[in-house]
Amino acid sequence: MTDAPLSGTDDLIYEVKDGIAVLTLNRPHARNAFTFAMYDGIKKLCAEMPTDGSVRALIITGAGEKAFAAGTDMSQFHAFDKDEDALGYEKRIGSVYDALEKCPVPTIAAIAGACTGGGAGTAACCDIRIAAANMKFGFPIARTLGNTLSMENFARVKDLIGVAKAKEIIFTSRLVEADEALAAGLVSEVLPDHAALMARAHELAAHIAGHAPLTLRACKEAFRRLRVDGPDAEGDDLVVMTFMSEDFREGLDAFFNKRKPEFKGK
Repeated sequence: MTDAPLSGTDDLIYEVKDGIAVLTLNRPHARNAFTFAMYDGIKKLCAEMPTDGSVRALIITGAGEKAFAAGTDMSQFHAFDKDEDALGYEKRIGSVYDALEKCPVPTIAAIAGACTGGGAGTAACCDIRIAAANMKFGFPIARTLGNTLSMENFARVKDLIGVAKAKEIIFTSRLVEADEALAAGLVSEVLPDHAALMARAHELAAHIAGHAPLTLRACKEAFRRLRVDGPDAEGDDLVVMTFMSEDFREGLDAFFNKRKPEFKGK
């Protein structure tokens, strides 16, 4: 198991055990609000995620029970005084979210407490979201900073909960609580407390880790391409990647010999 900071401080803690990686946003004193270094660390982690089978799933969570992440640390906006500052910020965050969506292993957001702004954006990029009962999700920018989301982030939120619900929560700046998030399909499960949330996150990650890595990777990329390119998205390379793999041969052999397949991601 490795257990080390990723951003030059202890603000991001990354550990791997039995093929399950856990990335902890570790600024509980600031409700785990993102620094730019934390964003850069997440991007680097996802871009360099191994595909050799040593990591099969990634859990992203916040330290403590009060917040997954309460957006970007606002102190970093003080120096913004020109168009390029705002556009550069959104481009930077966009590259982080793009890296998250392209991460080659399934990602699970384990959300407790506040999940707002950049925290909500990060969770929206994960493949699966589960929540503790105290979760509060939203983009309260109309009553706080007075900024806006990027077009890509509007699209992500729309795809998750629909245009009408997205407009309503952003216009009112209210936060969606766990039960409503479950009903809206924003999260797939609600757990009673933080301990149960993390136990379920590990259980879910371990279950996913037993499945064919290339199939999961192909599915992730297919859904990403559909969001970006629409119904004309190309996927022949994904078909070839899976059908021509050693894992596909292993799956066939296991099926006909009535045994459990041992997938290796090759």
